[in-house]
Amino acid sequence: MTRKQRRGIIIGSGVAILSAAAILVMFALKDSVVFFHTPSDLSENHVKPGQRIRLGGLVGNGSVKRGEGTHVTFTVTDTLKDIPVTYSGVLPDLFREGQGVVAEGALDDNGLFKADSVLAKHDENYMPKEVADSLKAKGVKLGEGATHPSAQN
Repeated sequence: MTRKQRRGIIIGSGVAILSAAAILVMFALKDSVVFFHTPSDLSENHVKPGQRIRLGGLVGNGSVKRGEGTHVTFTVTDTLKDIPVTYSGVLPDLFREGQGVVAEGALDDNGLFKADSVLAKHDENYMPKEVADSLKAKGVKLGEGATHPSAQN
């Protein structure tokens, strides 16, 4: 075997090993790669209570209720399903009803999402692209006064 052939075998083996490792990592992380779940996704995917996830959607109109100190409850909706959320902490300045939001935390046994972090939109016309795409894929018309087609019946 020549030097050139040995070098080719070594390089080919290295590429094969790295490819196998990358495939194993992707397979192991396939459920963790999702940026967020919508309220409809939570019921479809049967997310277990206590599992940390990101919940994305719109803050439900009329749902924000402030408690003692920095405690607040609100709902996150994709206009098909609503998930109640509780959060203790300072909300972003741009957080308000009807706007895009991503909350990080876990569901409890009663279906209440306990958030430990809340992210809101950046400016007046911005909604996180992933939230907008996911809502559009479910048939939600975005914009002033928009509702889901099934909610109009």
